[in-house]
Amino acid sequence: MNNLPTTSAIVVSYHTGPRLQECLYALKSDPDISEIILVDNGNAPGAEAWIDSFIARTDNARLIRMGDNPGFGTAVNRGAASALGDLVLIINPDAIIRRGSVGPLVAAMNGQQEPVLVGGKIFDLHGREERGCRRNTLTLARALGLGQWTLDGEPAPKGPIAVGAVSGAFFLMRRKAFRAIGGFDEGYFLHVEDVDLCRRVIEAGGAVIYQPLAGALHYGATSDAPSSVVQGHKAQSLTRYFRKFAKGPLERALVTAVSPLFAIALKLRA
Repeated sequence: MNNLPTTSAIVVSYHTGPRLQECLYALKSDPDISEIILVDNGNAPGAEAWIDSFIARTDNARLIRMGDNPGFGTAVNRGAASALGDLVLIINPDAIIRRGSVGPLVAAMNGQQEPVLVGGKIFDLHGREERGCRRNTLTLARALGLGQWTLDGEPAPKGPIAVGAVSGAFFLMRRKAFRAIGGFDEGYFLHVEDVDLCRRVIEAGGAVIYQPLAGALHYGATSDAPSSVVQGHKAQSLTRYFRKFAKGPLERALVTAVSPLFAIALKLRA
């Protein structure tokens, strides 16, 4: 008998491609997922027809069609606002949940001060942990290379550990806690909204936990959105994040001075 809290999985899709089908079928077949909420930010006509068919033949699935693509965080918030589960599981449309992952995510919440956010291991086709699953809190110094941010190069933990941030591609929160903290900051269109949320959780006295015993296969880069557009949004999001959390006028001035470098650095990295 399943004694886990009810869980609403929220998936945001924007021209995701066929991986969305794998994502949704995995959620549908997982007995620990009580509800699937698909937020359609825009897809090709053929994909929308498939989505409509999936929703029609899946009793526990609901569709929110945004149409004008208001951004990832905004779409997740709309999904969470209508969720009925005790928990909300945010998962990317190109990520395939490993069956049985909800239990370890819930277990990692036990004994933690609310709000608590738990992320799982996101791995590639070779089973390797992807960059960004576990991170320190992002500071301007770390962004400039003066300190370690991502922790994927560190030895893999055997069980749940507290970290500064996890990936927004696969994480769990209690629905009431997610709403109480305000969900994602809708000022971000794409990228960094997960880092922002993790920081607010910690600053509110809560905990961000990485749980390696829960997992999802992440294909990545399945959207047909141009990479240059995606990188542009990421640079804008970094600037917003550092301005938001700047400590005093000197740090805000430094952010203004170095923000043009974010776009250059991301372009070189791409």
